Amino acid sequence: MLYIVSTPIWNLEDITFRAVRILKEVDYIACEDTRTSWVLLKHYEIKNNLISFHSYSDDKKLDQIINLLREWKDIALISDAWTPWISDPAYNLVKRVIEENITVCPIPWASALLSGLVASWMHTHDFRYLGFLPIKKWRQTLFLSLQNKDYTVIIYESVHRLLKTLDDLEKYFWPEYKIVVARELTKKFEEFKRWTVTECKEHFKKQGLKWEFVIIF
Repeated sequence: MLYIVSTPIWNLEDITFRAVRILKEVDYIACEDTRTSWVLLKHYEIKNNLISFHSYSDDKKLDQIINLLREWKDIALISDAWTPWISDPAYNLVKRVIEENITVCPIPWASALLSGLVASWMHTHDFRYLGFLPIKKWRQTLFLSLQNKDYTVIIYESVHRLLKTLDDLEKYFWPEYKIVVARELTKKFEEFKRWTVTECKEHFKKQGLKWEFVIIF
């Protein structure tokens, strides 16, 4: 069986009892980055066989995991933070496992997009999660299609592209358009900026940029 195990965004306490039990009981843990995952596993005294599986893993690594599952080994799939397959390289593995008629079991919990959404002031009855926006191709088309939206949009952005995305929001909407920018979710210095696009842009130009961001508009 393949378990899709949600891990904390940052705060190591944000994990379920069930997730910890599964990570202790499975035969292998497939990690996006074994060095990052080791921090969590060490914290909960989880000693297990680790397999690296990330966006650069080739078909050989995919076949290795599939073969272990065929041998009736239980494998837990975890990412660096929160749920595998959401803006994460787990898609090909999960798809292949399902095609092989191997059981997939989700172990849910932490979610950056939902954490950001429920703490914003924007409506939650209709929202769209778009992940990381395209860097070049289709970017302009996407922003144009969002100009007349009647729902809340949630995106992720890296530290390297935050200011560019704020520039685009200012361009395709307007400077006084209200947005929410969240960062360091679940950490000690968790921060929400519920300001206009221009105010957010000016703030983060002056502020040292760290970590990834959740932008809601």
